[in-house]
Amino acid sequence: MQTFLILAILALGFIITVQIARASEFVSVIRGEEKSRKESNRINAFLLLVFLIVGLFGVYWTHHTLGDKILKFGTSASDHGILVDRMMKYTLIATGLVFIVTQILLFWYSYKYQESETRKTYYFPHNNKLELIWTVVPAIVLTILIGFGLVYWYRITGAAPADAMQVEITGSQFKWEFRYPGKDGVLGKKYYKNINLVEDNPLGQIWDDGANKDDIYVGSEPMHLVVNKPVKLIIGAKDVIHSVGLPHFRLKMDAVPGTPTTLWFTPIKTTKQMREELGNPDFVYEIACDQMCGAGHTGMRGEIIVETQEEYDQWIRAKIPQYLFAKKAMADAAAKTAPKVDSTAVKTDSAAVAKDTATAKADTTKAN
Repeated sequence: MQTFLILAILALGFIITVQIARASEFVSVIRGEEKSRKESNRINAFLLLVFLIVGLFGVYWTHHTLGDKILKFGTSASDHGILVDRMMKYTLIATGLVFIVTQILLFWYSYKYQESETRKTYYFPHNNKLELIWTVVPAIVLTILIGFGLVYWYRITGAAPADAMQVEITGSQFKWEFRYPGKDGVLGKKYYKNINLVEDNPLGQIWDDGANKDDIYVGSEPMHLVVNKPVKLIIGAKDVIHSVGLPHFRLKMDAVPGTPTTLWFTPIKTTKQMREELGNPDFVYEIACDQMCGAGHTGMRGEIIVETQEEYDQWIRAKIPQYLFAKKAMADAAAKTAPKVDSTAVKTDSAAVAKDTATAKADTTKAN
């Protein structure tokens, strides 16, 4: 309903503007071109002032009514997210101040200095000092902001700590799949041509690689992470480009077929802590696909559970390596495709063998 009212107001404003423009045209015919032009100038100046007031009120109203539906500063659940929030805050302060000041001056000057017969036009063709100020100052500010961004980006995509846990996340239309290394701490190799759902090999793991024998595949179950422990995500895709979006951790990384990407972070709040902090018992950390990937893009959603080390250990101990499932599936498939033995033929062959054996024995006796 609220959206409908907003659209209706915008449509009404457009209609009013069009009607005013048409009325101005009619006035120009009746009063003459010169008077019509001056009248139109005054109307436009007034409308620009109205647009300034309504626009600034709209910014305030949107923030006031919808502010609780966005991610707020200070709610990040990862160490890198705190830095991203800080960078975002500095960027909004710098650009927000410039936006507000320039927009107020732009529309107010358009109204105040509208055409007037009592005011003489003042030409201001050039000023070296002014040109230097509005070129150098923005350049310095933007350089500082970009510097922050580059430092944080290389920190996020750089080498993870040596003690970081690893989780592989693979995107496909339209789901996320997760794999964990076993006791050896190493993820086994995989090859896309080995993907075989019948043989329980959804990721294409290479079973000749010993590192694959203890890897844990959990499909699209929620990803489990340990609070205050670094995690390195190894990201890939099976079909088209996806993007791992972690809004509560303030992170994002594309999932590209054939080109693994990585990012790492440290969760600093468990799922339970976030539920208490937000007052939402149903809260879950979300994995969103931030890259349009097809008709089911909006439904491509995963979940993350951040828990203590003890809870994670208990969860992982209950999991069985995917190799054992695949081994059984391959054995079952081999049994189904093995040629069937004809029991009648077996009996006939057995009788023939027995007859040949008896004949051979008789010949041997005669020979002796």
